[in-house]
Amino acid sequence: SSSEGFGVAEKIVLLTFISAVILMAILGNLLVMVAVCRDRQLRKIKTNYFIVSLAFADLLVSVLVMPFGAIELVQDNWIYGEMFCLVRTSLDVLLTTASILHLCCISLDRYYAICCQPLVYRNKMTPLRIAVMLGGCWVIPTFISFLPIMQGWNSIGIIDLIQQRQFNKASNSTYCIFMVNKPYAITCSVVAFYIPFFLMVLAYYRIYITAREHARQIQVLQRAGAPTDGRQHPPDQHSTHRMKTETKAAKTLCIIMGCFCLCWAPFFVTNIVDPFINYTVPGKLWTAFLWLGYINSGLNPFLYAFLNKSFRRAFLIILCCGDERYRRPSILGQTVPCSTTTINGSTHVLR
Repeated sequence: SSSEGFGVAEKIVLLTFISAVILMAILGNLLVMVAVCRDRQLRKIKTNYFIVSLAFADLLVSVLVMPFGAIELVQDNWIYGEMFCLVRTSLDVLLTTASILHLCCISLDRYYAICCQPLVYRNKMTPLRIAVMLGGCWVIPTFISFLPIMQGWNSIGIIDLIQQRQFNKASNSTYCIFMVNKPYAITCSVVAFYIPFFLMVLAYYRIYITAREHARQIQVLQRAGAPTDGRQHPPDQHSTHRMKTETKAAKTLCIIMGCFCLCWAPFFVTNIVDPFINYTVPGKLWTAFLWLGYINSGLNPFLYAFLNKSFRRAFLIILCCGDERYRRPSILGQTVPCSTTTINGSTHVLR
């Protein structure tokens, strides 16, 4: 929040845009959670536990955090009191950090599923370990949100500056100001963004390299073993499908990382820089970067679920009231599941 107000035209545009973002985030994340609850096949896939928990975190962001930020932004005033300001700020840090940590866990799960042998994946991603990882996604953020914010650790040394910016005498307006000192800015940013970002880059880079290498090997094998009788054999069809699947997976990973960096990097870079330049970053720039990060909560359902064929089928069944055209075909007539691929001589399930 900032003492720099917006004009009437700006407020109308902001309200329209923010309402669209909130609505997209609520409907998209609700649809993901309902799809997994209703579809037995989706519940069998380990990665989807992370996706459901991610959708729940993003849903809470869109319900508990975004509306109050939008109201203050449009009204140019905070009317809910100082204590609720602290609660709302703590929820903001908790839920957005939890969302980012879920993205990190999804990248690690995909890394073990695609780049490792099946036995390694089963040993790494046991139900207990998945539960521990999910618990960590929710517990770790509390140590950089409710605990320090309620105790006032983030405001040590800058209390006078915060009090000065909380009240604007010219417009007689009060603001829910969240400013952080240097130690908190560094700690919060490293835990909430930079460590998960580093792990995601490593995981997705290895997945991308593995997918490209497998696609290249399949092409070489196809050329070396091309049939001379002109007939297409089932193994070649399976290999072609694997090549297309892994190439598409590699491109999807680039989209995922690009959107994540675009949404959150500006905010967390500014979050570290601002305390070292005497808090001179303009308020409107802070607002833009913060809402850019919120947009990621609305994009996650599209990036992690809508791009998945199984999720899309489940969505169509829900939206079309169980239309039989979108039901899965009987598995009795299938010889190779469409979500499997052979890597290093073993069969893996691509998430």
